Amino acid sequence: MEKNWWKRSVVYQIYPKSFLDSNQDGIGDLNGIIRKLDYIQKLGADVLWLCPVYQSPQVDNGYDISDYTQISELYGTMNDMENLIQACTVRGIKLIMDLVVNHTSDQHPWFIQSRKSKDNPYRDFYIWRDKPNELTSNFGGSAWEYDERTGQYYLHFYSKQQPDLNWENPNMREAIYKMMNQWIDKGVSGFRMDVIDLIGKQPDKGIKENGPKLHDYLREMNRKTFGAKHLLTVGETWGATPEIGHLYSDEERNELSMVFQFEPMNLDKQPGKHRWDLKRLDLVDLKDVMTKWQKSFASSGWNSLFWNNHDLPRIVSRWGNDGIYRELSAKMLATLLHGMKGTPYIYQGEEIGMTNVKFTSIEDYPDIETQNMYHERLASGYAEQDIMRSIQMKARDNARTPMQWDDSDYAGFSSVRPWMKVNPNYRQINVSQSLNDPNSVFYHYQKLIALRKEHAIFTEGSYELIDRDHPNVYAYKRASDDQELLVVCNFYEQPAVFNYSVEGAYDLHILISNYPDSPHQLETCTLRPYEAVIYKLQHR
Repeated sequence: MEKNWWKRSVVYQIYPKSFLDSNQDGIGDLNGIIRKLDYIQKLGADVLWLCPVYQSPQVDNGYDISDYTQISELYGTMNDMENLIQACTVRGIKLIMDLVVNHTSDQHPWFIQSRKSKDNPYRDFYIWRDKPNELTSNFGGSAWEYDERTGQYYLHFYSKQQPDLNWENPNMREAIYKMMNQWIDKGVSGFRMDVIDLIGKQPDKGIKENGPKLHDYLREMNRKTFGAKHLLTVGETWGATPEIGHLYSDEERNELSMVFQFEPMNLDKQPGKHRWDLKRLDLVDLKDVMTKWQKSFASSGWNSLFWNNHDLPRIVSRWGNDGIYRELSAKMLATLLHGMKGTPYIYQGEEIGMTNVKFTSIEDYPDIETQNMYHERLASGYAEQDIMRSIQMKARDNARTPMQWDDSDYAGFSSVRPWMKVNPNYRQINVSQSLNDPNSVFYHYQKLIALRKEHAIFTEGSYELIDRDHPNVYAYKRASDDQELLVVCNFYEQPAVFNYSVEGAYDLHILISNYPDSPHQLETCTLRPYEAVIYKLQHR
């Protein structure tokens, strides 16, 4: 496989449970994904990231794995999985798996053995202590659960049914590497690594993420699994700074291809508080953070580009306008992101402008994190309407409503009631409608992807922020030895005056715009609501 091929790729993320139900049980499955590969190919994405389809009790929607080597019966069989890999290969699409190795399910054979006795060979595959300390779970409450059988507590940074693995145990690490190599042998092209910055934890010192041995473990993993095969590896690293990002992704360090960093995604929460505590996004803050990461990775390391995933709300509802400007704002946000340096990730439904869902009952939000937060805050005296407003804005459930394929019952996702309610706006927002509209969000994404593949400047060019203090416009320049691009985006629905002058005589050619008649000059132009343009600048 060609080295660093993933720098020129665009990744499409699938949440299998909500993508397409092929056997009419209300749950998406592997054969449903196979049926829609031509759609992904039409979009232009050349990598598919598959959220977990392993055997699981589904306490945390598959992120609680009970057997890494088997496929959950919810999604199909191993034969179906092998058929999916083959069907992707035929279409020139690479497939990467979700790798969840910070924790397992409490139904995993390793943990079943581990809790039997203190001297069981698998005891130290997990983290046991006589007394709990102050560490808390990311899902709320203590990170320690008492187990009566042996009179000790085990660590879980997520639900109590997701015990944390002990990466200090070399036998456990070797078992993980063996499993990874089995998947590589089946033909997967890489891994998205769930909360990978937690595997170096040192609980007795209160260290949760970015522990001192983290990068030693990743270099060992690289050496013993994917390193020589040039696979795509991306780490989910909520606590990463640019400096830490380089530790993961600088090529000579032999760790990962890139990271998901979430600094931009924390800009609309109140400082020092949880993401449920809402704050209006300040565009200048966003410019500063995005520019910091673009500049930091200008010459070494590599970054990912994303607005959405299965853990984040829909970006068009979050920072765009999911009302009358839904399509324009969705296109603007896509243009702003895809013009930057890095590997873009598109989450299912993003390419048609799917929105958050405004259910009014907590019963319609099945995610364990949402449920825990709701009940904790209600008991703490928060007003229910404020809790529900936070959920409607920020809940992970917003990304997990079934994919909207057409305007038939259940949005064409299934012919029976799905595992989660469909967003009621599916009759207006769906793939069928998008494919029949040449000006749809889908075709804007398709063109952005094609431009990235056509022009090396998107992958290799430098980045320079323009007019940092403009409160409404995010503009930047990309430059290479023989080409310059200008990306200009009005981030809001109010018209915005923007002025940019270039020395000497030049022509502006529009590569892509979300309006049919965007201006061909930038000296004191007025950008319309959410107007977004990528210009190719040519000096005469």
